Amino acid sequence: MSTSFWLRAGGTAGALGAIAGAGAWTAKTVLDRQAAHARHLIGKPLGEEALVADRTFGKEYGDPVELLLLGDSTAAGLGAEKPKQTLGARLSKRVVKRSERSVRLTTGARVGSESSMLMAQIEGLPRSYRPDVAVILVGGNDVTHRVPTTVAAKHLAEVIEELHDLGAEVVVGTCPDLRALEQVPQPLRSLASRASRQLAEAQRRTAIAHGAWAVSLADVVGPFFLTNPDEMFSLDGFHPSPSGYKRTAKALVPSVLAAMGAHDEELPFGHHAPWERAAQEAQE
Repeated sequence: MSTSFWLRAGGTAGALGAIAGAGAWTAKTVLDRQAAHARHLIGKPLGEEALVADRTFGKEYGDPVELLLLGDSTAAGLGAEKPKQTLGARLSKRVVKRSERSVRLTTGARVGSESSMLMAQIEGLPRSYRPDVAVILVGGNDVTHRVPTTVAAKHLAEVIEELHDLGAEVVVGTCPDLRALEQVPQPLRSLASRASRQLAEAQRRTAIAHGAWAVSLADVVGPFFLTNPDEMFSLDGFHPSPSGYKRTAKALVPSVLAAMGAHDEELPFGHHAPWERAAQEAQE
């Protein structure tokens, strides 16, 4: 996740102040001070480059499944201490174990990315590359940069369609609930939490409407980050730790297996399949 939310909190404060009317100056002052404090807390102790974990896992099983990981710093694995602890490596190893299929991991995700940058991640891949399954985790930077939900969802829809054109099934891990960031004071944290939940719901609806699987990370792994922050977060208190990535990878596996056609069980809570589209449309 980028630190720009806290750097731009003055803009958020201005928006809040416009709504608050007479309390505008006070609201802006509070949020500006909180943003300055958050900037001091965050820093960049993890740097801006994630460890490279791309390789083939489970070579003994032969012809590999091509697994592509797109998105932001979480998808890239920033916060892992070793390549094998990144989200991509954790996910690949679990898929190998559950499916008895070899997995070749390719990571296009980049630290600091927003939904608008996903297409460039695809364009940066070799022209001959064809993924079998693509996993997308993005959203935190859209929230912190105050990207409108409709705009972020539109970019996600376009990328899902592009991946389908490449022959890939798609799994979207929706935006986590930013209320887990305990170092961020109120009311700044509440604003981020509300925006992240709204984006996550828009991502879920967009994914299943465009034939992708969706995993509601706020529901599936969010409680672990809320109740065990010291274990789940890395030293900066914002990116997942090796344990956080382990838990997140485990949460994604059922939908990834379903996308591969290797999961014939009912999907667990928090997982949403493309065929839920009909039910979604019926409610509209």
